[in-house]
Amino acid sequence: MSKIGVIGAGSWGTALATVVADKGNQVKIFDVDEKHLRSMEEHRENVDYLPGVQLSDNIQMAYSSEEALKDADVVLFSAPAQHFRSALTSAKEYIRPDALIINVAKGIEKGTHKRMSEIATEIMGDEVMDRYVVLSGPSHAEEVGRRMPTTVATASRNMEAAKKIQDLFMTDRFRVYTIDDVVGVELGGALKNIIALGAGISDGMGFGDNAKAALMTRGLAEITRLGIKLGARPETFAGLTGTGDLIVTCTSMHSRNRRCGIMMGEGMAPEEATAKVGMVVEGMFTAEAAYELAKIAGVEMPITDAIYQVTQGMLKASDAVGLLMERDKKHEIDNDNDW
Repeated sequence: MSKIGVIGAGSWGTALATVVADKGNQVKIFDVDEKHLRSMEEHRENVDYLPGVQLSDNIQMAYSSEEALKDADVVLFSAPAQHFRSALTSAKEYIRPDALIINVAKGIEKGTHKRMSEIATEIMGDEVMDRYVVLSGPSHAEEVGRRMPTTVATASRNMEAAKKIQDLFMTDRFRVYTIDDVVGVELGGALKNIIALGAGISDGMGFGDNAKAALMTRGLAEITRLGIKLGARPETFAGLTGTGDLIVTCTSMHSRNRRCGIMMGEGMAPEEATAKVGMVVEGMFTAEAAYELAKIAGVEMPITDAIYQVTQGMLKASDAVGLLMERDKKHEIDNDNDW
């Protein structure tokens, strides 16, 4: 039995807490929204973000980072990507030096263009990477919370740490693989949100399966292109944390990014669509960070460019379609990676 501290009481943090609590582990959840925690404690349910999923008796609310992380064997960060830096900074002094750290945020920090593991290294030093694990893959909280079959992967430069988290989460309804490509897993999880916005925009404009299939396939190509340039392995993007996560995020109504995109495709302003979703739409932030990162890396990402311009109100969705469809002729697969 392990003691797990969870930072962030959104849908995903709650769903993952449910997985490990069902196995007899003791979980304490902290969130900056005290009113939200009081509601969860009273109703034994995350009414706001994961309704219908009853919380195990093994899950308790904590009203400070210190309370949640004291004596924790494992610390799970489920804060939005743009808030991970502040969450880790606030929690740092309470994390045991031997505790494993899991991050499930999928994004790139605006301004710095850093992945979540790079932020962790900046705050806690390079040695933290020996106990830092990314958990990612095609996994909607709404399904995980209801014990529907789901498969994900844990990534770390230290495979022993990845295997320990694999063992912690593995059940007959939650299958976990391991991988050592942290860069690829983080980029796959972050960048697929941008493509999901595009898939939603396509749906909102009334386009069909042909358009979505093309968008997903060419989107994966440019995700892979940037990933390789930044040190990831290309095969990572063919796995659960690449193709798998891309498929589920681009096709499901559980996806906040797709829902937001649908509303934009129907003509709603980006900021209005984001507000209507009611939760953080990571792709809206990551589009800007990825657009800038691609320019810095010298990587061509036309779909990301177009979606970034649409999310910023610089380009109409209908005009973006024309820009993408009328680009110069290309060979689909170039062995020199000159895409």
